[in-house]
Amino acid sequence: MRINLDFKDRHAVIFGGTTGINFGIADAFASRGATVTVVSRKPENVSAAVEQLGKHGGQVNGHVADVRDFDAVGRVFASAVEQYGPVDVLVSGAAGNFLCEVNEMSSNGFKVVVDIDLVGTFHVLRQASAYLRKPGASVINISAPQSVLPMRWQAHVCAAKAGVDQLTRVLALEWGAAGVRVNGISPGPIAGTEGVRKMMGTGEEIERGIIATVPLQRLGEPDDIANLALFLASPYAGYISGATIACDGASVLDNIKSTVEDAGRALAAQR
Repeated sequence: MRINLDFKDRHAVIFGGTTGINFGIADAFASRGATVTVVSRKPENVSAAVEQLGKHGGQVNGHVADVRDFDAVGRVFASAVEQYGPVDVLVSGAAGNFLCEVNEMSSNGFKVVVDIDLVGTFHVLRQASAYLRKPGASVINISAPQSVLPMRWQAHVCAAKAGVDQLTRVLALEWGAAGVRVNGISPGPIAGTEGVRKMMGTGEEIERGIIATVPLQRLGEPDDIANLALFLASPYAGYISGATIACDGASVLDNIKSTVEDAGRALAAQR
């Protein structure tokens, strides 16, 4: 179920908006009357997303661009704004990931993820700055639990997403005077997404194991993230800026609790 908000005559640009969580966000805005521009580096994903989003009856456009290409990102904004007007809602959600411990990771492997997640986010935000509606625009960066929770085999993502969270805070400070709000969403395990399949596996037993780590005792749904994005972009969140909000059923808190408990047991054993 999605919350009922009207985004008619608003222009939403979603980077990474052709698949997974980000497509769910794009679909939520399109279904509420927004003009939607989606961006991905894969032409086939762009075409499929535009066709699907167009079924809501509104204006939809797609662009092919890699967030690692600063100039390509700039061209997307110039074209989208010329066609549809200033950006009211910007979602920066492009990301990359793989499992690898530090001692096995190549320099290029580390760099690829940082370039997509962190440098790519900078490219999107920096190029967007001239095209955002001022005052009134809402910027949403998609973060991850790794930004605050150290995870084995995830050094690259931990570093990149921590940087994304800091960009969110810095730009909330720098853009606040222009009336632009900047926030983040940190999704937990979301059912049916590539992130869960790739990082945690598939199957009923694995799903039960994941659910056991979530205090709310369920996997998230794409609508959970989409609803939060709708809220953050709405007037109801008009005094919220500089926040990265976990939408994870309290799973990060439970993992932090377990980490602290493990450390406490280790210290006790040494005494």
